[in-house]
Amino acid sequence: MNALRRIWDHFEEMFIAFLLAAMTLVTFVYVALNNLYTMFYTFAEKMPSMEDFWYGIGDAILALAQAMTWSNALTKALFAWLIFFGIAYGVRTAGHIGVDAVVKLFKTKAQRVIGIIACLVCLGYAGLLAESSLEWVATLATAQIGAEDLGHYGIMQWHIALIVPFGFALCFIRFLEIFVRIIRGQQTGLGLADEAADAAHLAQHDDTEERK
Repeated sequence: MNALRRIWDHFEEMFIAFLLAAMTLVTFVYVALNNLYTMFYTFAEKMPSMEDFWYGIGDAILALAQAMTWSNALTKALFAWLIFFGIAYGVRTAGHIGVDAVVKLFKTKAQRVIGIIACLVCLGYAGLLAESSLEWVATLATAQIGAEDLGHYGIMQWHIALIVPFGFALCFIRFLEIFVRIIRGQQTGLGLADEAADAAHLAQHDDTEERK
């Protein structure tokens, strides 16, 4: 159970790391192939006795680069998935910016009430978008339209769009966890990032360093 709990607590990080690694790898290979073949063409020009050999390698690399027309489309699709995993990650780690300067003027009990209302609004919003986007994905699945530059590999538009309902469903679950913690008295609000407090803490830290 503890292992499953750790996996669930770091679910977004694992997928974000995988998506970033995949995007980096695909982009690196594509850029490398588009710049590597010129080196072998240069070798062929400087070594006429082996020009067929070097030109053969250069042509093969160039053909691979031209065949990777799908790389940009795949990178955009992975980035779309990264965005929606990032939204849920921001909810779980309090990464989203909080606009709660006025809320903090209230007493703790009032802050909890406001937090409950705000959390219910977020739950309704995430649930509504998850349900409506699922209908959109179902329509795409019925149409069976191939994704740009990826359709001939069997990747359909609905495969990429599936992240939208999944991402909002994950956000709904993360907000539900926050709602439970507020009800239990473990926190008073949504636990969003407080940039003003962070800036003040950073300024205080800088003043301390200067005095040293």
